[in-house]
Amino acid sequence: MQPATKLKVAIDGPVSAGKSTAGQKLARRLGYRFLDTGQMYRAVTVAALDAGVTPSDTPAVTALARKCDIQVRNGQGITLDGRDVTQRLRDAEVERNVSAVSAMPGVRAALVEKQRHIAAGGGIVMAGRDIGTVVLKDADIKFYLDASPETRARRRHDEMAMQGRKEPYDDVLAALKRRDRLDSTRTDSPLRPATDAEVINSDSLTLDQVVDRMEAKVTAMA
Repeated sequence: MQPATKLKVAIDGPVSAGKSTAGQKLARRLGYRFLDTGQMYRAVTVAALDAGVTPSDTPAVTALARKCDIQVRNGQGITLDGRDVTQRLRDAEVERNVSAVSAMPGVRAALVEKQRHIAAGGGIVMAGRDIGTVVLKDADIKFYLDASPETRARRRHDEMAMQGRKEPYDDVLAALKRRDRLDSTRTDSPLRPATDAEVINSDSLTLDQVVDRMEAKVTAMA
């Protein structure tokens, strides 16, 4: 059942917590648009790698973020300056560098501006790591989706296996913990729940149970 009022829904949480999968499903149920903001940071990382720019070169990467054209096709794909780069967003080299890129204040400022423009008018589910705390402080409803590192690593390991990418579970867990540490300790927009967010721990919940809980809150408010 679609709510009559088009709201702004923010979903934050750490890597592999299921934000994108739950957010996409919630958006479909509500008839809303969906945006995974993490894809935009990955697209900037791809832009830097393709341009031969060192991902740690803050001025150069920031300049790329400001000028590159990133288009999001309802959460299903990403084009970068007219090129479909969707399949490259999970490349190992992108995985290694996206945390550094997303921690750059200039990059965040450039993409936050784009994200707020996309959210104008409501009727959107936006997922990321600083949506409720920075990007959409005025979001009507905020969720923080969490799970233990072990649960998230297992999900990520299974996802990679389905894509034909064989990585030892211990390596996936170590990389995930490293990403958690970087995301939660960065000086600009660190990962944390918004004070008015509903925290949902999905360790013992199915995807449908998570989405049901979110949908109930949105429809009740609308």
